[in-house]
Amino acid sequence: MWQSRRRVSECCQRACPRNNAWGGRTHLVCDSPFSDKIFNTCAVVGNGGILANSSCGQSIDSAQFVIRCNLPPLEKWSKDVGTKTGLVTANPTIFTKKYDSMKGRRRKFVDKVSIYGDSLLLLPAFSFAFCTDVSLKVHYTLQDFRSSLKTFFMNPDYLRNLRSFWRSQGLNFGYRMTTGLMMVSLAVEICNNVNVYGFWPFDNHPHGFEPLTQHYYDNARATGFHSMSNEFAYLVKLHNQGVLRLQLGECAPQ
Repeated sequence: MWQSRRRVSECCQRACPRNNAWGGRTHLVCDSPFSDKIFNTCAVVGNGGILANSSCGQSIDSAQFVIRCNLPPLEKWSKDVGTKTGLVTANPTIFTKKYDSMKGRRRKFVDKVSIYGDSLLLLPAFSFAFCTDVSLKVHYTLQDFRSSLKTFFMNPDYLRNLRSFWRSQGLNFGYRMTTGLMMVSLAVEICNNVNVYGFWPFDNHPHGFEPLTQHYYDNARATGFHSMSNEFAYLVKLHNQGVLRLQLGECAPQ
């Protein structure tokens, strides 16, 4: 099913501000960062509690391209999750809840995301009406502070086509797909070898059966918008088909 590596459509586009005839800034979309790129090895890093005490950091950082979800903290957990980042996503609700929709002092936000270096920051700017304004504010904030992060916007056509594709495969993902499934889908399209970490939607460890927190960094419960167990079952299917490799449990020393 994935052998042709034909993409359902370009996943994202670079945000390109331009001065308009009235002296203001308009926002045009430019090139995709993945139009002509295929990576040899990629790591898609979820935020599941299964990563705690996994010692997977070195394995993750050994990948040519590392994808992370929803601006996760890294410093205290680098042994388990690594620090290397090629692309990181952000749910706009993070900006509304933690940074007052970028209305006030913005330095705190810029300093916080500096841990991702010069990676791509992928925003779903056109998924819902409220996402657009705050995504643009994030983009301009990073520009104003000369951040090394490069802002890209999710292509809504890509998301629509991706939803249709997964549904055609019989996957019921609930109200909407998780960011994790989107990023695994992207990785399979742009990477020859995909390793997936931190995806385990259950309360107990698969090997020792000890209780797990929701995330490796906190125990905030998931919303009811997703069907993580259904998505995970399909990831297991892809693992068994050799399309990707699911890492469950501790990583072997490099």
